[in-house]
Amino acid sequence: MIAQVKPLFEFRTIELPREAEVCVGFWRDAYACSFSEPDKYRTRTDEEYLEWLAASIAEFPQGCIQVQRGGEIVGQLVMHPRAGKTSGYVNLFYLVPEVRGSGAGGALHEYAVAVSASAGVQRLHLNVSPTNRRALGYYRKHGWVDLGPHPGREEVHLMELVVERDGDL
Repeated sequence: MIAQVKPLFEFRTIELPREAEVCVGFWRDAYACSFSEPDKYRTRTDEEYLEWLAASIAEFPQGCIQVQRGGEIVGQLVMHPRAGKTSGYVNLFYLVPEVRGSGAGGALHEYAVAVSASAGVQRLHLNVSPTNRRALGYYRKHGWVDLGPHPGREEVHLMELVVERDGDL
């Protein structure tokens, strides 16, 4: 008999409004991890963020996911392909501090790449604060290239990843 092993991390579409508080908390903490003055850079209120997130889930549910470990939500990914283009954008790549360094980031990255490839995305982009050394190291480790300051938003750097098409989810 072969034993089946349950995956350490599971991914599922965000469920609003039930998980609204968790989503806002992750979004706020991502800014706090990135900027010494996070409120200075957030461009939406919590309510506006949740409205935008609901629309994003409706448009591309496989790109708006919660990461679970043992039934507990430990992370979130929000990304989408850009309409009519072969590029995509990662709005939020987040893990709670307790699971950082546990392999969850690698699993989440693999998921993001596979979903992007299956949607026809050839290049992914995201913004990262140049002061967030841990995030910069993580992205570089996973093949992202720092393109330098984002035009018009010099407080963040634009990162790019070429998406390899070696399989779909």
